[in-house]
Amino acid sequence: MHANVGNSSHIPRNDTYSLALGSESTIMLQWLLVLALQCGFTCTSHQSLLQKRQCVFQVSHKNIRRYTAAGNVSGSVQVCENSTCCLGIFRNITGELKVETLACNVVEKSCPDPTCKKLRNFITCVCNSDLCNGNITLTPKSEDPPHTISYSAGVTAVMVVAVILPVAGFALTAIKWRSIRKEKKGDLQSSFHDDPLQPLSSREAKTENYITDIEIQQVVGEGHFATVFQGKYQDSKVAVKVYPAGWKQKFTTEKEVYELPLMRHGGIIHFLGTGWKSDDGSWFIVLRYAEYGSLHSFLHKHTTSWIQTLKLCQSLSQGLSYLHSDLHSHDVHKPPVAHRDLSSSNVLIKADGTCALCDFGCSTILRSCSDGDFWQHHIQNMKDHAQFGTLNYMSPEILEGSVNLRSHLFLMQGDIYSLSLVLWEIWMRCSDLFEGAIVPQHLLPYELELDANATRERLILYVSKMDKRPSIPEHWDRLPQGPVLKELLTDCWDLDMDARLTAPCVVDRLMSLKSSYFP
Repeated sequence: MHANVGNSSHIPRNDTYSLALGSESTIMLQWLLVLALQCGFTCTSHQSLLQKRQCVFQVSHKNIRRYTAAGNVSGSVQVCENSTCCLGIFRNITGELKVETLACNVVEKSCPDPTCKKLRNFITCVCNSDLCNGNITLTPKSEDPPHTISYSAGVTAVMVVAVILPVAGFALTAIKWRSIRKEKKGDLQSSFHDDPLQPLSSREAKTENYITDIEIQQVVGEGHFATVFQGKYQDSKVAVKVYPAGWKQKFTTEKEVYELPLMRHGGIIHFLGTGWKSDDGSWFIVLRYAEYGSLHSFLHKHTTSWIQTLKLCQSLSQGLSYLHSDLHSHDVHKPPVAHRDLSSSNVLIKADGTCALCDFGCSTILRSCSDGDFWQHHIQNMKDHAQFGTLNYMSPEILEGSVNLRSHLFLMQGDIYSLSLVLWEIWMRCSDLFEGAIVPQHLLPYELELDANATRERLILYVSKMDKRPSIPEHWDRLPQGPVLKELLTDCWDLDMDARLTAPCVVDRLMSLKSSYFP
């Protein structure tokens, strides 16, 4: 990208001249940058001390831990630590608004209104003046007064110095850095241009599993990025997952996960190879055929006994535990992998009644890699694909976007939250957990409380701000294993990701459940 400043005809075309700075100019620029940044940090700190927002505080006991962390509470007033926004959530009970939550906000990044007004289609608001969340005004958005921010002349001047000079200095530095990077990039492109997710920390050659002689038959499933066909390969029935040419990156991501060393496990669907269709430029992945299809379709058609339920849950958790594991064997390394789109649609049921994970197009390999460029690409890839995944199964922190993308932990703990919802789905179709009563029809998580196609905004309100979860039948408390199941779910879908169990802990708890609870 090129930027034209003034009349470009008066700018010399000598590249060396245009990229080099004289020593005096460099020293002067460095001093100006230091002074500007020092002033910027000082003024920012001063402003933040003066502008700490005060909000009305009234939170139910269930949610109190989450919101008390947002600032110091004194009586019914909270002083916000990291936000200038107050939050109000109100429940409409027969036309009368009752307070659900009043506190400093921990999700919204901006709050342009000085008063508490109805936000979107929910009785919730964010506002930017002290104690503004104490009352809600049901005024249409179009009638809102324009919001302006004023600064004194001194503060404005400081902001100009603190912002413009660093930008100018960084721009000049970036031009030189870009020239150097372009030369290095040219050296790498010849080897890695076809595979943007090639692991730069491990350049060893891979064994290719390229398949050509395959017969593709009828469609058996469709997803966000690919269509799954039944196929025939070497006289065996197989599943062929076909990615259109435009989704090559998703194909590459899934292929890379399947081709990791030591990825053979009963809880992960068996990978046979990949191929390319010359007629339309699409890519495909060949997998062992799962006789009972997806867990979602299986639960929709069948109820299960307690023994069958145990087998499904234990094999599912074992597969996720293996995916998350960091394994070393005879100088071969399998790094941890976060699935990032775990749902009942992305779990297959094999002929023996066990579960196997599949669909790794959104997955992230959690490498420890010293190459800065790869790490930056890795972070950007996660940002760019944050919208992918199945909304109903997304953890609160991922729904909000309030996560540290440099932390591996949040990705794996997001999988644990998703796992708990899949376990809930399985248990809600177990006939032995309903004491001879009619087993409920299969529902997605939150389908009963919201709907099957709930928006991100509704899920954030219900799951994160109100800390609600799918309902657990009350009669489970009277069953021998009921309290254990309830505790396992609540420990896996906790709002605080640090409080959730790890995958090996889930395996241990499920393995300890007795198969003899029912005759």
